[in-house]
Amino acid sequence: MKYMGMPMGMWALFGKSFEKHLIAELCFDADTAKSISVEAKLRYKQIVAGLPEFERGDRFKMNIVSCALLAAFVLSMPERPNVERLTEYYAGAMMTSAMKWFCRQSGKKKFSDKDIASMKATEHLKAADRNPYSWNMEFLPYPDGSGYEARFTACGICTLMRELGLADLVPAVCRLDYSMSEAGGTSEFVREYTLASGGAYCDCGYKKK
Repeated sequence: MKYMGMPMGMWALFGKSFEKHLIAELCFDADTAKSISVEAKLRYKQIVAGLPEFERGDRFKMNIVSCALLAAFVLSMPERPNVERLTEYYAGAMMTSAMKWFCRQSGKKKFSDKDIASMKATEHLKAADRNPYSWNMEFLPYPDGSGYEARFTACGICTLMRELGLADLVPAVCRLDYSMSEAGGTSEFVREYTLASGGAYCDCGYKKK
């Protein structure tokens, strides 16, 4: 995957936030946080360069790029945080004002005809059959019309984190789904299983508020 484009844009949008929250959530001093950030940018470019380009129409490119960003920072830390601390760190770093705005705009379109059509297109694409860093998803509307479930049987984040020796930290990434849904304002996120915790699939349920 080329660094120019979305990966570079993600660093521009979130790099400083990831550095700032090294201090706020993980209690590093400012000099150490800066040093981690400098090393993380190099690691981030290396991770991105090792990823394949995503197919046109694959909606999950941003997911894998944001995972690469987090992994680069974790691998640059002098000590690896546990899942609980990393969960707080990742949520703090990602849920910037710009991200909350993006979630609100996405929330306005949740459950629209366009949203449903996009989910169905993703179901049919089955991108992970060709790209292990992408996702395969089933679209399962709730019978009572109260929302839908996106059921994932392949997860690019699990693949990348496992290759980087960070598989135990995947739950910290998964937890962001709740934060993004809450920021969107129109759906309640519900989940019972994840691939990362040994489930047969990840169930991502969105119930209308």
